Amino acid sequence: MFKADKFVEEHVKSVSDQIKGKAIIACSGGVDSMVSAVIASKAIGDRLLAVYVDTGLMRKGETDEVRGMLEDMGVNFKIIDASKEYFEALKGVTDPETKRKIIGEKFIRVFEREAKDFGAEYLVQGTIAPDWIESGDGVRDTIKSHHNVGGLPKDMGMELCEPLRDLYKDEVRAVARLLGIKSSERQPFPGPGLAVRCLGEVTPENIEIVREACFIVEDEIKKAVADGKMEMPWQYFAALLPSKSVGVQGDRRAYGKTIVVRAVSSLDAMTAEFFMIPLEILDKISRRITNTMKDQVNRVVYDITNKPPATIEWE
Repeated sequence: MFKADKFVEEHVKSVSDQIKGKAIIACSGGVDSMVSAVIASKAIGDRLLAVYVDTGLMRKGETDEVRGMLEDMGVNFKIIDASKEYFEALKGVTDPETKRKIIGEKFIRVFEREAKDFGAEYLVQGTIAPDWIESGDGVRDTIKSHHNVGGLPKDMGMELCEPLRDLYKDEVRAVARLLGIKSSERQPFPGPGLAVRCLGEVTPENIEIVREACFIVEDEIKKAVADGKMEMPWQYFAALLPSKSVGVQGDRRAYGKTIVVRAVSSLDAMTAEFFMIPLEILDKISRRITNTMKDQVNRVVYDITNKPPATIEWE
């Protein structure tokens, strides 16, 4: 049986033993990176710098939320706006694997710059077991390259430290609860951010559409849970399809984009079942999305596929 207190004790020591100088950690605010940051901070103190990079691919209000969490946990941190770099690097790219690898390399290049300024020789990451299992190797097929595994450049100039590498999501959450981390129950968010919820080219305009759609899905589901109309899914979000369809606005023809609503139940992210959102809530989500973005979106659909055969995210 997994014991969170024993895990923390052992891995604070192992991180302390591995890291002899300064280290840097990519901290998104998600439970994986926050747990890794707190463990590493306990191990090496101010020799750790947590860096949050605003890639331009984050959810609505995410940067301010993460800043507050890092302040609360007393971790040494820095916030960087690299959105322009990311959009330039992703211009014209539509292939999901290529997106992930570009984001992975850009991720490391940004942190190499920060590591050099900080004098760090180590990169701490919140990699967990599903990340490297799905990224594949010589034995396993690649399901999708996680940006912190399959997307890492081969000439990376830092030594990796991954204290959560052998844990699954439910175990990470148990450690987060023990450490008092606010994001312990926060729903998972992909490392490449909204780029993998924007099928087709990643542009500022497309990201703004999917960002608003994700916010509406999250907001309506949270309201429904608070009102006792449904239980909380394990993960829930919106994705933007690259295709358009014909619709109607008033008495005129409209040609708009399509949003997919996705919600799943899972324990460890290795398998998942689609979540049955009540039709009343789906109706609210659909009406709010199409009314809020009536000039961009004219169709909302609901994904009822399990994992497998699908993955949780669309890319």
